[in-house]
Amino acid sequence: MNHKLILFCGPSGSGKTTVVHSLLKDYPQFIFSVSATTRPKRANEKEGVDYYFLTEEEFKKRIENKEFLEWEEVYPGRFYGTLRKQVDEKLNNGSVVLFDVDVKGGISIKKHFSKQLLDVFIMPPSLTALKQRLVARDSETPESLEKRLAKSGLEMSYADQFSYIIVNDELPKALREAKLLVEDFLNRKSEV
Repeated sequence: MNHKLILFCGPSGSGKTTVVHSLLKDYPQFIFSVSATTRPKRANEKEGVDYYFLTEEEFKKRIENKEFLEWEEVYPGRFYGTLRKQVDEKLNNGSVVLFDVDVKGGISIKKHFSKQLLDVFIMPPSLTALKQRLVARDSETPESLEKRLAKSGLEMSYADQFSYIIVNDELPKALREAKLLVEDFLNRKSEV
């Protein structure tokens, strides 16, 4: 079967989620891969739509049972991961699976799917711009903001491990670039 998967990675605040949501509107055959997390649910988030919210104990049990395609303890006690069963079900239904995951998770997904996968790194124009975006979100404490920024600098150093990099300095331009990459990928003959 000719499965296709599309992966967007980048630091928090880079705009990858905005790009992913735009593509989901434009391509009805795309299905979002909902990640699991142990972080608390934000007021506007829905279970099974934004994330599968698990306790740390539930998450660790699923790790033991090898239920994750990839997982990472992104911050102490804050786990994120992609449930293997969810991805397999979507692929078996003929959907194109669209991922929005952290950088290390993205590298793990690349190893699993290689030529079936379009992998794109969304890069902020600078750490200063990234900080402004995170502050504008108003979802961070000063301590969590500093942790995110430190992690973002490290994540940006992984950009060259992805096949494509889009610098999101102007959102409309980044959205156009993402759509062009997706169109090219969907029109390519399978190499598998």
